[in-house]
Amino acid sequence: MGLLFGKNKGSGFDDDTFVVVGLGNPGKEYEKTRHNMGYRAVDALASDAGIDIRRSKFHAIIGQGRIAGRKVILVKPETYMNRSGISVREAAMYYNVPSSNVIVIYDDIDIPVTAIRIRKSGGPGTHNGMKSVVQQLGTRDFPRVRIGVGAAESGEDLVDRVIGKVPKEEQALLDKAASEAAAAVKDIIGIGIDKAMNVHNHVPEKPKKKTEQAE
Repeated sequence: MGLLFGKNKGSGFDDDTFVVVGLGNPGKEYEKTRHNMGYRAVDALASDAGIDIRRSKFHAIIGQGRIAGRKVILVKPETYMNRSGISVREAAMYYNVPSSNVIVIYDDIDIPVTAIRIRKSGGPGTHNGMKSVVQQLGTRDFPRVRIGVGAAESGEDLVDRVIGKVPKEEQALLDKAASEAAAAVKDIIGIGIDKAMNVHNHVPEKPKKKTEQAE
């Protein structure tokens, strides 16, 4: 497909509107899985901003409101993960926003649980949802908020890691991560992505080794 965003990305676009997309899979069986952190973060953002997400459009469930004085469209694709880009493309085209105003939130197994990473652009890595988004938008130049869910443990199947049952004690950590991701999105919109990166791109303190603890 052709590029959705041309070289002059700012020209003719609505710079005051943001499309915020949380990647995930629809259905109760996926609701509390690690692969649905994008959904969870968008829900946290909606709750905080008083936005109802219940309208069906763009092969997704969407809601519209204002965050930091800007018009925001919250999007939860219902196409299943590997076709998420369809919803992102349709929403971006409909609201005529530049790629810099399309914010995608998703889970990342390469980041520790509770850690958040904001990036201005980049490749999709191994994430099937992001592969679809990059393909459909025709660009890698859009902000993303990556939520750490941790790598698979020794002997753990990767599929089970991302869509399998999550222990109760870890759910609280994921809720915290979703809330921080929501705060990161608000800061991207309110104070700009560079300042937001300085605030949120931190690394959780690693547990000390036994030898260090003994000292």
